[in-house]
Amino acid sequence: MKTYRIIAVALALSLSLSSANLSAQGAMANGEVKKIDEAAGKITLKHGPIKSLDMEEESMTMVFRVKEPAMLKSVKVGDKVQFEAERATAGITITKMQKGK
Repeated sequence: MKTYRIIAVALALSLSLSSANLSAQGAMANGEVKKIDEAAGKITLKHGPIKSLDMEEESMTMVFRVKEPAMLKSVKVGDKVQFEAERATAGITITKMQKGK
């Protein structure tokens, strides 16, 4: 009986980690870099929907703060990016960004 409990707990944990990973991947939004302001720690992106922020608009251009200023050094104007953003006291902030495909 104890073995079944261990298997059940392991299976439940595995399923919850898998679903968390899928929702984290789904949180990434796509965008294109339009402007970079390293001094202010901001980036302007033309982007599609940002589901994690309940922003379902097809396409819009916005200025975002970045959590880590070093993120701005890895991209240039015209690059396609994937990013995650969250609402913060200072405004919508990009918490993760990588070059897109």
